[in-house]
Formats: sequence, C-alpha cells, structure tokens
Amino acid sequence: MDSHRPALPPAVAEVRLAVRRALAALEPGSTVVVALSGGADSLALAAAVAFEAPKLGLRAASVTVDHALQPGSDAVGDAAAAAARALGLEASVVAAEVTAGGGPEAAARDARYRALAQAARDAGATAVLTAHTLDDQAETVLLGLARGSGAASLQGMAEASDLDGIALLRPLLDVRRATTRAACAAAGLEPWDDPHNTDPRFARVRVRETVLPVLEAEIGPGIAEALARTAAQLREDAEAFDEMIDETIEDIVEHAEAGISVSVAALAANPAALRHRIIRHVVASEFHQSLTRSQTIEVARLVTDWAGQGPIDLPGCSARRIGGRLAFTAR
Repeated sequence: MDSHRPALPPAVAEVRLAVRRALAALEPGSTVVVALSGGADSLALAAAVAFEAPKLGLRAASVTVDHALQPGSDAVGDAAAAAARALGLEASVVAAEVTAGGGPEAAARDARYRALAQAARDAGATAVLTAHTLDDQAETVLLGLARGSGAASLQGMAEASDLDGIALLRPLLDVRRATTRAACAAAGLEPWDDPHNTDPRFARVRVRETVLPVLEAEIGPGIAEALARTAAQLREDAEAFDEMIDETIEDIVEHAEAGISVSVAALAANPAALRHRIIRHVVASEFHQSLTRSQTIEVARLVTDWAGQGPIDLPGCSARRIGGRLAFTAR
C-alpha cells in the first residue's frame, strides 16, 4: 500500500459505496443511465457511477432532461452534459413537454420520468439511477403525512422500482444531501443550484427550508433519519400486505361482464386493514382509480354495517351489495 497516496475524502467514499451496492446487482455488459440535472446530488451520483460502473463491466451514460420551464435551461442542460463527459460518461440532453394537471411539481416529475424512460430505451439501458437522498425521502414522508393519504404515501420512495419496464434505482436514499455537496467539493465539481429548490411557492421547498429545520430545532437532531426509517418500515409492512392480498384475492373475487365482485363473508373475516386494502386493490386494478380513505370506509360499511343502503358512487365505478357479494360495476 502506498503510504503517500492521499486518503479518499469520506463523502466521496460514502457516495461511491452506495452506488457500488446498487450497481452490483446488474449484469455485466448492461447499460445504466444517470438522471443528471447538474445539481449537487445528481453530479455526485454521476461521478460515482463514472468511477464504479467500468469496474463492474457496465456501460454508463447520463441524461439531462430540459423542461424549458426556466430561462437559460438549455445552457444548464449543456453544462450538465459537459460535466458528465468530463467524468467519462456518454451524455445527452433531451426535451420534456410538461402538460397541465396535478400541479406544477407533479407535472414536471411525470414529464421527466417519461423522458428518462424513453432515453433509457433508446440507449438500450436496463436501469435508470436517480439521485434522491435521505433528505428527499424525509420530505416525501412529511408531505404524505400532511396529505393524510395513508401508509402508501408514507412509504416514501423505494430503493428499486419499475419505470415503464426499466429498473429505477435510487442508490443514495441513505445518503444526506450535505454529503453529496461535500463529495462535489472534494472532487472539484461545480454543481448548478436550481432556483426552484428555494422557491417557497413549492410545498417541498417549504418543508425543506422551514418545516424540517423547525422540527430539528424543537424536537432534536435526527428527524430526517427517523422519517426515512419510518418509510422503510412501512414499505416492509406494505410488502407483507401485498403478499397476503395476492394469496387471498383469487379465492374471493369473481369477474363479471360489467365489473367484478368480492365475497362479503371473506371480506368480513379479514381484519379492517386487509379488508380496506383489498377494496382499494380491486378498484385500482379493475378500474385504474384510487380511493380515498373515506370512500374506502364507506364501501367497507356495505360489508360490516349493512342496512340495505344503495349503491355508492366511486371514481370510475359504483359499489353495491348484492346478496353475499360486493359488486363493483363500471359507470
């Protein structure tokens, strides 16, 4: 060992280790795409992928998505691509059309993921890597808590999920945002600071700039880590519920010409948490709609508190009790 060899900065080592663990599951010869905005998180990720991918026999590229939502966004995209090429990555910039609906943050996110999926397909990639950090996870959990949308939103982001048939990997979910910035500084990389990330019009920015710092100050340090642990535990619970639903649902569901029906007796025999998940699962899989908690509970009353009530209008369908079956029919 060379005693004169400079020590690897801890932040760089931490990011590289996280990336190495994520990439190790991929087949040698595969292509991976880094979603690169030019910010500190994605730039640190790109640098780590550029270092680790060749050692694992992987081809690596970066894709920068230009939403054209800010003046000079094309120059920002070109600068990010140039930084990626300097790291040894193949790099491209793609345009993404942001359509209305769901709020500006959600619309931009949907457009970005569509563009990333298409770019990955064009590159023959098996995986897309995004630079979401532990801080992003904590913000996501808090936003889900504020919406009151149940355990599904409190699970936050998974380390691995599906993006239109392509693996979507988030290797930095255990890494703090301060670490990615330190990694960039140690490597001499100059990140771009997106002005949207400090714009209080966006709920996520208010959580980042105001809510989390107040929680840290009033309750104590470690709030972000605690929220991330909560998300991980809830994902484990959700996976267990999903397995239970898969084992149960084939025996209690019958398809009909205009919809689907579920055995009332079987639903009644299950705990409320599983009963509610089955109801939501049936509506989501058959009618591609999501139920709120209040809608779910109202449907469940057809099972647990039956008093002859009529059909319940739901998104995309209606639910009614017919004898010993709970029937969901397209509207």
